[in-house]
Amino acid sequence: MKRLLFPSLALAATLTHTMGAEVPATNHIGTTNVLLIDLPIALQLGGARSLDLKIAREKLAEAKAAHEGSVWQFFPSMSPGFGYRRHDNLTQNAEGAIIDVHKDSYAVGPVIGAQVDLGDAIYRNLASRQLVKAAEFGVESQRQESILAAALGYFDLAKAQAAVAVAQEAVGISLDYAEQIRRAVEAGVAFRGDALRVQVQSEKSRLTLRQTQEQRGVATARLVQTLHLEGSVKLATSEDELAPLGLVATNSSLGALLAQAFSTRPELAQSRFLVGAAREARKGAVYGPLVPSVGAQVFAGGLGGGSSTSSDRFGESEDYQFTLGWRIGPGGLFDRSRVHAADARLKISDLSGQKLEDEVTRQVSESFTRWQSSADQMSIARRAVQAAEEALRLTQQRREFEVGAVLETIQAEQDLTGVRLDYLNAVAEFNKAQYALSRAIGGVGQAAASGAGKNESK
Repeated sequence: MKRLLFPSLALAATLTHTMGAEVPATNHIGTTNVLLIDLPIALQLGGARSLDLKIAREKLAEAKAAHEGSVWQFFPSMSPGFGYRRHDNLTQNAEGAIIDVHKDSYAVGPVIGAQVDLGDAIYRNLASRQLVKAAEFGVESQRQESILAAALGYFDLAKAQAAVAVAQEAVGISLDYAEQIRRAVEAGVAFRGDALRVQVQSEKSRLTLRQTQEQRGVATARLVQTLHLEGSVKLATSEDELAPLGLVATNSSLGALLAQAFSTRPELAQSRFLVGAAREARKGAVYGPLVPSVGAQVFAGGLGGGSSTSSDRFGESEDYQFTLGWRIGPGGLFDRSRVHAADARLKISDLSGQKLEDEVTRQVSESFTRWQSSADQMSIARRAVQAAEEALRLTQQRREFEVGAVLETIQAEQDLTGVRLDYLNAVAEFNKAQYALSRAIGGVGQAAASGAGKNESK
């Protein structure tokens, strides 16, 4: 693994804490802070620093808290405190007579109370347990999405950086050939128009260089955002050349990949638990009201007080109350609207799961097609580069500076630059297609854990 050159001590400390790895010293190239990064590190950062992944983890924490709350519904509450009551002047006694009374009372002690709708509590607990499982698979799904985004961003940056190198080489070839033409014009063996043609080619090469530099800057900004790094960081890949990776076995079949996707995709497992939660909620709506609600209240403390004409008295006092009942109406027995709503939510969850299965099938099939196509395009582009390099070499060996020879050289140079850029794009798309296919079958996390894949032989 290549060493990273971190642009600031703050960023270095952050990444050290996140990854638990030793961080080299800060590096400054010119006036720009540059972070050299390779694919394994990009994947690790994508799986550790993604804000979307942190949001998914907080949703999991929220689901666990909701489940804990559903468990606490079975336990009574305690309310320790002090109460004071006083009455002056007229009141009515038990016989109905109006009398003049001056009295007060006070109570000290805890009140232990519980009111549990057992049916709702039981099924709410079961549903919340399913939601926790669904949230756990949601975290894994987002982790894989974050890793995929980091991989795609890295390949875009690597392609842009390699394209800059190709464009720089093209500018160098143009300038060298322009110098040869200039000397030939001065010697009277070439036309000035030839020099102008070469100058046009040189300017076009410079234009291509500037465009590739822009693409590199855009790719850097996007990868910085994906990895949640400091905005002032400028990224550069540590690899000198964009190389094709062997992440997916060449003998993989679409049927086998689809079967793997349906067994490993975390979104499908998440969907199954969401359906399970909806099913438990429906049971709660149908069967929950049949289970009675249980209530209990106990006061155990002291009671004191008396009339204004008698002395105060204080002593032990206990009150007990137990209830058992059923709710009839809204939220209870014969509430058909609640059952219908639960049925609808269960059907929505089930249909959403079927829709997700169709989406997974499309993703695997589409990624498989792109992977095969990009592999073929990469082979074609590689052969084109070899032919263009040989064509430029043979053309440059010609010493005469006729119009045809000048145009042939310019065309050969244009062809070489074009097919080199095509090849870089093909390699990047091939690598991206492999990671997209790995994500589609639910295995991009394992690919990141085992490294970035092996380089294919050229």
